[in-house]
Amino acid sequence: MVNNNVNALGVIFANTYDNLVPELVAERSMGSIPFGGRYRLIDFTLSSMANAGIDNVSVIVRKNYHSLMDHLGAGREWDLTRKRGGLNIVPPFAERSVKLYSGRVDALDSILNWLEAQKERYVILSDSYIAMNFDFGKLVDAHVKSGADVTMVYNRAPIPEGARSDNYTIRMDEEGRVTEILSNDYRMGEQNLAMNIYIIERESLIHLIHDASVRGLVYFERDILARNLKLLNVQAFKFDGYVARVSDMKSYFDENMRLLKDGSMEALFGPAPIYTKIRDDNPTRYLEGSSVKNSLLADGCVIEGTVENCVLFRGCKVKKGAVVKNCVLMQDTVVEPNCNVEYVVTDKNVHITEDKKLAGTDTFPVFVAKNHSV
Repeated sequence: MVNNNVNALGVIFANTYDNLVPELVAERSMGSIPFGGRYRLIDFTLSSMANAGIDNVSVIVRKNYHSLMDHLGAGREWDLTRKRGGLNIVPPFAERSVKLYSGRVDALDSILNWLEAQKERYVILSDSYIAMNFDFGKLVDAHVKSGADVTMVYNRAPIPEGARSDNYTIRMDEEGRVTEILSNDYRMGEQNLAMNIYIIERESLIHLIHDASVRGLVYFERDILARNLKLLNVQAFKFDGYVARVSDMKSYFDENMRLLKDGSMEALFGPAPIYTKIRDDNPTRYLEGSSVKNSLLADGCVIEGTVENCVLFRGCKVKKGAVVKNCVLMQDTVVEPNCNVEYVVTDKNVHITEDKKLAGTDTFPVFVAKNHSV
């Protein structure tokens, strides 16, 4: 594992965008949504931090976090099992509030005592709704070199259709200083789209959150950064790597399908290792009469039928005579004989019974909830 020992700690928000994909977060958080055959979305942010030598990470959860706790465990897969620091999962932070979700200010306010007790100079804040392979070491270096109060990460991309009111775009001057942070931006085409990754000095963050909490402010970007761009030196850091945003069910389906295109796997997994929870299983078996084309299959699958343009997670079974095309089948999904399944997303442990036909479209994939039988 790469270890540069940067002088920073990490804070990951696991539930920030749960409202965008209610189907997928009925029993889990956004951070624990399965992605790419064997990973969870949080794996990408957490692995990127671990690869940069960030060995003190807190994951702030709001609800439905048992799946995430089971996946992360003590952090052994990310080399975060430590006597000091390591991986820390912070229980729900807004139980005292009547609101379902109160924003990052309330979240950070709940861990102020923990922040005050740490030794690292910088804090990196990140959501977990993006699959990426990010070099946090470069971000820290750029932040230190610029002398900024805050550095925020962006990439050039169209605003997701499913989350136009839940994203921020930025404008900046020739020196890269952020001059405006826009919410509810409805412009078409590529924009400077914020990735909700920030780095700030720990002492400065403590001061800002304490002040914002006293004044009843809620949102870190809208209430703290956007209002104080003339007082704070907020610099922009452009990320040119692979970015897969999950902003609704269609984007979840599309981003999984994009992994099947030439160069996508190398772009996402090539720069540095991405770690995940280990599940010891047999290699995928392709039995006589099976046919598999342009698909991504994790270990433990058993294929007897036809699979085309699909992402199959661990332990999926496609029985004899079944045809599965353009689908994302999560862990331990079973497709019985003579089924015809196309443009379908299944959650874990779904059972599609014999002789069924289940079809969506590329613009509206059918979703089957966890533990359901069709």
